[in-house]
Amino acid sequence: MPLFEVAIIQKPTKKELEEGTGKEVLLFGPEAVLARDNQSAAITAVTGPKAPVGLDMQRAEVLVRPFA
Repeated sequence: MPLFEVAIIQKPTKKELEEGTGKEVLLFGPEAVLARDNQSAAITAVTGPKAPVGLDMQRAEVLVRPFA
């Protein structure tokens, strides 16, 4: 199985962006994940045992890249 690096970033809300108070926050990773493909690596990061608690998927950006 290939190795991937995965990170999850929480984006600010629309209101926070308008007020200028919003910042992106690193919630997870970068962590090494073994998976069949990019999509499986992202799902593992979001649902796995190390996944952030109370993750709001509307504000989350999951970044995946192959570990080469």
